[in-house]
Amino acid sequence: MNGGDGGEVASAAAGPPTPLEWKFSQVFGERTAGEEVQEVDIISAIEFDKTGDHLATGDRGGRVVLFERLTQKRDLERMDYQVSRHPEFRYKTEFQSHEPEFDYLKSLEIEEKINKIRWCQAANGALFLLSTNDKTIKYWKVQEKKVKKISEMNLDPSKAAGNGSVASSSVSSSSKQCLANGGYNCLSNDLSFPPGGIPRCDYQCDGETFISADDLRINLWNLEISNQSFNIVDVKPANMEDLTEVITSAEFHPTHCNMLAYSSSKGSIRLIDLRQSALCDSHSKLFEEQEAPGSRSFFTEIIASISDIKFAKDGRHILSRDYMTLKLWDINMDSGPVATFQVHEYLRPKLCDLYENDSIFDKFECCLSGDGLRVATGSYSNLFRVFGCAPGSTEATTLEASKNPMRYFYQIEFLHGAESPGVDANGNSFDFTTKLLHLAWHPSENSIACAAANSLYMYYA
Repeated sequence: MNGGDGGEVASAAAGPPTPLEWKFSQVFGERTAGEEVQEVDIISAIEFDKTGDHLATGDRGGRVVLFERLTQKRDLERMDYQVSRHPEFRYKTEFQSHEPEFDYLKSLEIEEKINKIRWCQAANGALFLLSTNDKTIKYWKVQEKKVKKISEMNLDPSKAAGNGSVASSSVSSSSKQCLANGGYNCLSNDLSFPPGGIPRCDYQCDGETFISADDLRINLWNLEISNQSFNIVDVKPANMEDLTEVITSAEFHPTHCNMLAYSSSKGSIRLIDLRQSALCDSHSKLFEEQEAPGSRSFFTEIIASISDIKFAKDGRHILSRDYMTLKLWDINMDSGPVATFQVHEYLRPKLCDLYENDSIFDKFECCLSGDGLRVATGSYSNLFRVFGCAPGSTEATTLEASKNPMRYFYQIEFLHGAESPGVDANGNSFDFTTKLLHLAWHPSENSIACAAANSLYMYYA
């Protein structure tokens, strides 16, 4: 881990915090040994709501599954859970968000895979969220309704009014809007909430709009208008042969509604101010790391591409993930990152192999803890890494998405000294076909949800 010189990352009155010890909490959808995972069941998106009481996942089959936190002691007793201080969740409901389509104009098949989920402002006991595949954004309302039914249909109607009726509850979902206009890889409901709940594209102030981003443009939408959007960023050149970079991620600043950051395939992050002009074709700040002399290779631009960015809760820092590293940036310093965390440096000698099997193009997500003291991201062999980013911290923990997360525990220094890169502390070869791309940090507690194929694992510290 290499730290920068400027900007305090987190307050540390008595030195860096003690490294956390992570424990297994829950798993949903765990597969048995030898069970084949269906492609449509693989989780492709994870998102906590701003309260941390609800969790949503999307999969490649176009389904959205919602979980809710067990907050009442009676709920825990009913589910045979021990009362504990760490979050416990249960299945709430699920619905089919997207179906496969075919674009006859482009002769292109549109997959139903859920790319992103964003929670919106809850109202009147209902939950609202946005989900998107490569083409269409959908705005959903999920509400629990009380249902009264007759338990024994053959009862005399005059007698059924007594003990023949049973009150029960069901959860229903309905699509409020469908917004289709090209392909989108990032969406955000723009509402004003305390930051920390929406990690990629944060809520904005007006409570009515959100952004979407494809490779070339960022558009601003109104939740009530599905057939019109406003283009606020456009990087498409007059001649497509002059195209050198594309947009890879975008997110609003958590406290300043007028500020937006987006990343590119060249490893740069641009901060823009929506007050400057309707079309923000120029940035107010540019964050990029200067290339070391003599370090350029065929893979330099590929591994520099940023796959995800997240604002810290304080709005002062931005976390970015490229193929090899996590970088923490101070928005008041554009000279370079204040900290760089090596995620899997042992893969550098294997970049040629990873290029041949397309693994080098995998898009890993990243997340920050609500207190800003730690960051996390995924790797191969269903491993994920947690780094301390407080001043002086050397915390660098590797965990496995399994019921025994500490099974592959080791510090990154071990890998740096390993004689055979690509093996773990127990001498096992890493599996590059299993990858942990998606994870989310609870907005207020040290709890992480991560996806390994079709299984959702949850850990706490």
